[in-house]
Amino acid sequence: MKVDCHFYALLALSRACGFKKKSSNIIAYASQFVDDAKINLILFQNISPNKALETVENAPAFFNIATCHSYFRINTFNYEAMVNNTSAFHFVPGCQGKHFTKKLRCKEESPVILEILNEACQEDNLVKFGMVMHSYADTFAHQGFSGLLSKVNAINNCQIESERSLPWLGRFPDYLQDFGKEKFERYFDKVMPAYGHAQAMDFPDLPYLIWSYEYDHSDDFKGSYKRVEVDNRDRYQRAFIKIREHLERYLALFPHHRDPTVRFTQFELLWEALIYKGHDQARIKNWQKLMIRLGLFDKEDDPLWTYEEDTWLKQAFVNYNHKKFNNRRVEGAICADHFESTPWHHFVLASKWYKKRFHHYCKEYQLFFPT
Repeated sequence: MKVDCHFYALLALSRACGFKKKSSNIIAYASQFVDDAKINLILFQNISPNKALETVENAPAFFNIATCHSYFRINTFNYEAMVNNTSAFHFVPGCQGKHFTKKLRCKEESPVILEILNEACQEDNLVKFGMVMHSYADTFAHQGFSGLLSKVNAINNCQIESERSLPWLGRFPDYLQDFGKEKFERYFDKVMPAYGHAQAMDFPDLPYLIWSYEYDHSDDFKGSYKRVEVDNRDRYQRAFIKIREHLERYLALFPHHRDPTVRFTQFELLWEALIYKGHDQARIKNWQKLMIRLGLFDKEDDPLWTYEEDTWLKQAFVNYNHKKFNNRRVEGAICADHFESTPWHHFVLASKWYKKRFHHYCKEYQLFFPT
């Protein structure tokens, strides 16, 4: 899923379920920030003692805190990043099958994510809850693929079954646009790694798309390929109907997040908006207009219903600048006076908690990652 779902759809749904505006924003921002939290090691210039801190190069630091992944950056092609970032947050294993690689295949509502979600729902921590909502939603969109470089992700003949514009094609060399369908597929089979859904491009992340592909369904990858057709409209609507249930359960447990003025009943309009057919920015604009029209937000609430990936970083660090902090390693970070109460700090603590629970429940369901 992309920002239109992880942030804007979840934001609208949280408000519709009765959450206060600020509470809705925290849940939705934490959800989307999972795709943008690039920093894996940050060394501090000033920070109060904290039991969660580590010492790296004789400096206080947070380490192993990244939650996002990339199919094109070489530093994500390492085992630790694949397990702790890609598998943990974006392709939660279904733990089904006879062999390790098959158990890694992401499954809708995998037992691992349900266990983690159940724990998150018992604690009044909106950042933690929003973070888990990201991984939960991705089990619907990313099912069938694995977070490790694996034969599980080696698919054939991936194709669109419904009409779709390809605005991203312009980002590739011009000669690709002159390729025929077969040449185009052969090109991507050679250059795209069997990592996540890279060989399916962004098809799983487009909520309106119907598409199909062939995958090896044999237990030992003998080449027994079967074609499967995927209707993202069904997957996405099913995911957010379930997410609504979890939001309402959370609100019942922690009613101080409730806005008593919200009396929303037109959920069918949200399900329709979820699968709106348009490019990424068009889907975002559609959500923004809808939230205003339905009274879920007002125009003066713009900072609450607009996502910027560095909002939480700006709040947490007085020396923030994009060039310095848009890296996996950041040195000399200077914390704001209220650092420990910032959402970014809560997000880091939640990511460390999540990774521990992820490994715990994988073992519970007999999935053991080699060390």
